[in-house]
Amino acid sequence: MKKKDEMVLALMKELTIRAGEFKNEIVETIYFGGGTPSVLDISELKLLIDAVYQYYNVAENPEITLEANPDDLSKDRILEWAENRINRLSIGIQSFFEEDLKLMNRAHNANEAKACLAEATKHFDNISIDLIYGIPGLSNAQWQENIATALSFGIPHISSYALTVEPKTALKKLIQTGKIAEPNDEAAQEQFVILVETLQAKGFMHYELSNFGKENYFSKNNSSYWLGKKYLGIGPSAHSYNGVSRSWNIANNSLYLKSIQENQLPNEVEILSINDRYNEYIMTGLRTIWGVDLNRIESEFGLKTLKYLKKQTGKFLDDGLLSIDNHILKTTTKGKFLTDGIASDLFLLNLE
Repeated sequence: MKKKDEMVLALMKELTIRAGEFKNEIVETIYFGGGTPSVLDISELKLLIDAVYQYYNVAENPEITLEANPDDLSKDRILEWAENRINRLSIGIQSFFEEDLKLMNRAHNANEAKACLAEATKHFDNISIDLIYGIPGLSNAQWQENIATALSFGIPHISSYALTVEPKTALKKLIQTGKIAEPNDEAAQEQFVILVETLQAKGFMHYELSNFGKENYFSKNNSSYWLGKKYLGIGPSAHSYNGVSRSWNIANNSLYLKSIQENQLPNEVEILSINDRYNEYIMTGLRTIWGVDLNRIESEFGLKTLKYLKKQTGKFLDDGLLSIDNHILKTTTKGKFLTDGIASDLFLLNLE
């Protein structure tokens, strides 16, 4: 308990120390994420939100999101959050099938996944859930059932990702010992197509590679990142970006607390080169419905860079993976699943 109290005080102190970095900005979104912020009780969440309002210029109706897992979502907690300033929940459902949840070593079970949504939708209109596809053994029919279950709760936003196998995890060991098969790229691509077609038919907009939202339910927090807006990350491991540099706080909790107590920011700063900024714009732009503005490429990075980009896009345009309309470069439906690979072929390695 003592350490938690210390951490909340340190987060509040970091907010005050860094207020100057955001003095000309309007805070449109506040996001409690990274791990399980739901371990904070309502009084602690209120303290942090109040600190943001005290030291920053906050928009009239900011999006205030709390990340939570189904096993954290009791009726009382959901009600507490709903009665305060939290107005959006992001829930790590992952799957509605027991075997998938066990495979991914999730703390919740399938019944908890459904029960928490039944309760959360009584009190929150703006809910996002995460779903994972490409899980070994997950059939297309089961994947369609996962999507249908999510839709049955009237969820207006879904973030969905292909399963990635991290090193030194139980899943990695199961694959190495041959107890389960490796994720199959072809199966993942099929399930991605099923996801896109099903959600678009239900009125969702595929506004970013992994994100689908009904009208007026796009994540403001994530959209800010993809559109290259400034953001400030508070706490251990948190990342920040101001358009010309990015910084990240130390991951070690004890060292973070010690630095903040000494009025020092425990972060590293990287000044972004022209190449970095161009590459980041290409990567984020191609992942979204807003695409890459060729006029912006010319004005921000120069005619030479625009010519390079047009040359690199040639084969992808010919193959129907990219399109250019009204000076906006986008991936086509056919190219969407290949976005990250296409983007890397458009990157600048060196500017002469």
